[in-house]
Amino acid sequence: MSDAAQPTAAEVRAAAEAVKAALDRHLAAVERRTGDDDPAVYEAFNALASAAETYDELLYDHYDEVTPFEIPGADGSLPPYTGPDEPHALSLLIRRDYAVAEPRRLLAQARRVAETGDEDVTGAAAKAGVSPLAALGVLFGEYEPDEIASRHKDFGLEEGDSTLWVVAADELPEPGEWLNAPFDHADPERIVCRFDVSSVFDEEDDADVDDADIADADIDDGDGTGGGTAGRARA
Repeated sequence: MSDAAQPTAAEVRAAAEAVKAALDRHLAAVERRTGDDDPAVYEAFNALASAAETYDELLYDHYDEVTPFEIPGADGSLPPYTGPDEPHALSLLIRRDYAVAEPRRLLAQARRVAETGDEDVTGAAAKAGVSPLAALGVLFGEYEPDEIASRHKDFGLEEGDSTLWVVAADELPEPGEWLNAPFDHADPERIVCRFDVSSVFDEEDDADVDDADIADADIDDGDGTGGGTAGRARA
C-alpha cells in the first residue's frame, strides 16, 4: 500500500469508536432477544463483525498492529431461521462430487448398459464406449443417484464431498416452476437441517486422537470412502 493510500490516525480512531458502538448495539440486542434465532441479534453480530474487521485492517495499515480478536464465521452454524414454523412442503437440495478415477471402467460400464437396452441402441452403445460425456449420460440416466453413490467404484468414480440440505417451504411449487433454475433460490435461512460428508472431518477427528489411542484401538476403516459426516439441525 502506498503512503497516499494509508489511513490516517483519525480514521483508525473513528473505526475504533465504531467498534465500541457496535459492541453496545450487540449487547443491547442480546439483552432484548426474543429467542435463540432472534434476527436482531444476528444483524447486530454481523455489524460488530464488520466493524471489527474494518478496525483491524485500518489498525494494521497505519500502525502495523493487529487486534487479539477473531470473529467466528458461519462455518459449522446455520443462519437464523426465517421459514415457516410448520412447513407444508420441503425441498431436498443434494450435491455430490465425483472424480473420474478410472475412465476405461466408466466407458465399459456405460457401453454394457447401452448394449443391454430394450431398443436398438447400437449407435448409443458405440458412442457410450468412447465418449466420457455420453457414458455419464447413459449411467446417470439408467441408475438412481443413490445407487451411483453406493456403487461409485463400479463405475470408475471416486467420491468427493457431498451435502444434503432440507429446506422448508410454505407450499409445493407449481409443476415446472423452478426447472429452468433449480438452485437459484436456495435460501440458507430456510434450512431445517443439513448433512455434509467430507474427508476433512476425518482429518479433524484424527487430530484429536494421539498415537497411544491409535495403538490401543481396534479400528475398522472399511473401504476408506465417504469421509466423516457433520450434521447441523435446528434446535
